[in-house]
Amino acid sequence: MAATSAPAGAPDTGAPLIGAAAGRAARARVRRGAHGEFAPASDRPDPLDLLAAQARTRLQALVPLRHERMAVSAFAFFRGAAAVMAADLAATPHTGLRVQLCGDAHLANFGGFAAPDRRLVFDLNDFDETLPGPWEWDVKRLAASIAIAGRDRGFGSEQRAVATGAAVREYREAIGRFAAERHVEVWYARLDVEALLDRWRTRIPAKELRSFERGLAKARAKDSLRALDKLTDTTQGVPRIVADPPLIIPIEEVGELFGVPSQQIAVGVDELLGEHRRTVVGATAHLLQRYRYVHAAHKVVGVGSVGTRAWIALLVGGGEHDPVFLQLKEAQASVLEPYAGASEFATHGERVVRGQWLMQAASDIFLGWVSGVGIDGQQRDFYVRQLWDWKKSVDLEKISPHALAAYGQMCGWTLARAHARSGDPEAIAAYLGGSDRFDQALTRFAEAYADLNERDHAALVAALKPGGRFHVASAAAEPARG
Repeated sequence: MAATSAPAGAPDTGAPLIGAAAGRAARARVRRGAHGEFAPASDRPDPLDLLAAQARTRLQALVPLRHERMAVSAFAFFRGAAAVMAADLAATPHTGLRVQLCGDAHLANFGGFAAPDRRLVFDLNDFDETLPGPWEWDVKRLAASIAIAGRDRGFGSEQRAVATGAAVREYREAIGRFAAERHVEVWYARLDVEALLDRWRTRIPAKELRSFERGLAKARAKDSLRALDKLTDTTQGVPRIVADPPLIIPIEEVGELFGVPSQQIAVGVDELLGEHRRTVVGATAHLLQRYRYVHAAHKVVGVGSVGTRAWIALLVGGGEHDPVFLQLKEAQASVLEPYAGASEFATHGERVVRGQWLMQAASDIFLGWVSGVGIDGQQRDFYVRQLWDWKKSVDLEKISPHALAAYGQMCGWTLARAHARSGDPEAIAAYLGGSDRFDQALTRFAEAYADLNERDHAALVAALKPGGRFHVASAAAEPARG
């Protein structure tokens, strides 16, 4: 279990406090109601300055696309503004109880995917910012995302409060249950999609439930075979990823920009994939030896990740109908590092993967990391995973108030389980207690932060207009909706 030091003024026994004692001591440091007393710090960094600083490490041609995607809505801005919220959270009170943080635990970073046993599970699915830190930061980002998503859907303040409170209550009650379980039981706990449908079936309108079930059927068909059909064409009997600029650019075209021959690129990618085989778990390395590299392309992904280097690689095993698509996504420093401390790992790819292994109940068998010199001659870190493996996310643009509350509960339970694996659930549970005081505080925080997020979003929209600091002559691409 994680430990925390004794509070100021407490007798120094020479031993760190753990379990319920640590939670009770944390209450002396930070009232639960204090989490709801949010106001921006007087020396708050300009959010546009933070976005500009991130842009300096990204592909410059794609930075306008990132800004355009963030400008689509207040929720889209929130998705891309993890660095902004990290700075804001650092100025809020916290208990000193640390866990492995997701670092970006908003609603759209939860979803369904295939576990190694080929069952569809629900879990966190984005760990670019993962790092040890105060558990409250993840819960506050989740709570704020619910309030912001509810506003985007036009829900009233009471409907938003119900959804936010339900998610935080589920976190509080779940962390209490995990605190009472054996460690190994916490490690086995997970949400199978079929089981969670049974649990929340009566809380979701029938029409939405049918739509969700249809989505599950589509998710099970979203795999490497589907990617082969959607993303490639056959040239002289060999599958090749088709260009769709600026979203997908085959690696040869990228190489031409830097004067690098295609054969040299192929050798470099093959070497990177060989490095990746040394970082995967168990017998997956043996499985990967049965596949050979065929082609690769740069592919734009997400909202906040736009501009980072993200590649997809096509591997083929026993024949054309035995493909595996891997995604190599650049891992940069976590936005939490200036406030929570530097990563203990040598590379950010390893930081992401080890954080994911720690927080997820079931991880992609191909998950691993690599570091290498890119086409531009710069050393970069990447993590590797399957591109599509039954991926399923909820449609937040069509979600109802009841479904938002149910979905928030799923996310709250999942986040509690993830924190219980790495932190001290007894301490967190003792701090939270059995009342709804913390739930109410986080509901107030979420609405206050949603107000701030709307102002930040408006500032970005203004900056993209003619004469604004982020204005460009023409749009980079159609803004992403997912």
